[in-house]
Amino acid sequence: MEFERIDRVRPLQWNGDNLQILDQRLLPQRIQHLVCSNAAEVAEAIKVLAVRGAPAIGIAGAYGVVLAARNVVADSGLKVLESIRQELNMLEEARPTAVNLRWAVQRMRARLSALGSDWRHGIEQEARTIQAEDLAANHAMGRMGALCLPEAARVLTHCNTGSLATAGFGTALGVIRAGVSMGRIAKVYASETRPWLQGSRLTIWELLQDGIEATLIVDSASAYLMQQGKLDAVIVGADRICANGDVANKIGTYAHALAARAHGVKVMVVAPSTTVDMATGKGTDIEIEQRSSAELTHIGGLAVAAEAASAYNPVFDITPASYVDFLITEKVVIECPDAVKMGAFFGSVDNT
Repeated sequence: MEFERIDRVRPLQWNGDNLQILDQRLLPQRIQHLVCSNAAEVAEAIKVLAVRGAPAIGIAGAYGVVLAARNVVADSGLKVLESIRQELNMLEEARPTAVNLRWAVQRMRARLSALGSDWRHGIEQEARTIQAEDLAANHAMGRMGALCLPEAARVLTHCNTGSLATAGFGTALGVIRAGVSMGRIAKVYASETRPWLQGSRLTIWELLQDGIEATLIVDSASAYLMQQGKLDAVIVGADRICANGDVANKIGTYAHALAARAHGVKVMVVAPSTTVDMATGKGTDIEIEQRSSAELTHIGGLAVAAEAASAYNPVFDITPASYVDFLITEKVVIECPDAVKMGAFFGSVDNT
């Protein structure tokens, strides 16, 4: 596949002394970049969703560690860790649900602890490696996932799981890119994904940049599409995958999966192995991030709802493993994942 032809968007650019972040809150109306020169600015960009998507925030966190250490004077990585412990904790806690952020910062901690006087070059190289590994993983997942689809498949994706959410190419959207390139996908639908509209603002925009046609639907229209026999597969990403195969993903994923099961439509979850958290047994053990009610009551700063006493705004939901037909990682394709299969393939995964 000619990856460059169907993958030209990049959310993160490391410039040696700062991290440039494509501000996804402003897309598609404006293309604007944030320049982060320290760990606090990276953490804030993650918190406010200027950068989002589990792999992308993990990569941003890794470069945040580099920035946290930039002005430290020390002769070993261990001494650096002592100086920046507070900044690293801040980065890890910027968003609690997606495991990739914690994994990336912990990996950077481990690398620092093993480095001597060359620590400055070593940790920058480690962050670059994390970014490069994610892109390679996405290419692999795209190929493997596309081969699990029927010919001329009609697919739905939820939220944004493409280049904007990763180092490039994407997870679930990477499967769609590969499927289109391989001639296995005939029709692409994207749900708008309330309340941040990642589907309508980001996914549709991103696909159009790469010349891939897609049709936008409201989140609640997916069951009707399935009822009409117009969908063959729902393809989504994940922010965390538990030891029993349960999946935490953008709110609304569970509803799509329920409708898919009722209509015989396949559900495919696509995520790198770094999203697998074998330390979390099941979905109910995951802390689900709750965000401001203003995200529901306002769009672009304008009130769209009547005044309410309260609003319920969970960012993610849990799709039980029993509703997942294919789990695609860069290492393996698991059909109908469960605790036994997850243990067999990922028993050695350590995200603690």
